[in-house]
Amino acid sequence: MTFRIETAVQGRLTVFLLSGRFETEAIDELRRLFELQTDCRDIVVDLKDVCMVNREVMRFLARCEADGVTLENCARYIREWMEREKD
Repeated sequence: MTFRIETAVQGRLTVFLLSGRFETEAIDELRRLFELQTDCRDIVVDLKDVCMVNREVMRFLARCEADGVTLENCARYIREWMEREKD
């Protein structure tokens, strides 16, 4: 399965709907899209349809969240992995 990024605007929020296998190569594209936004707190990343991430992606998501990006529909295994990495 390939990776896909769709965007939707909901008021002042930009929602990035991700689907497929989120691998390291996709980080640069998502970063580029984030840079087009004025404020990280206005970004929502919906991970509902993401079927797999690798360690680099998980670290990227953790940094995004620390910077104010909202992660929605984050799979339990990703959330738990992010928590373990903090320790």
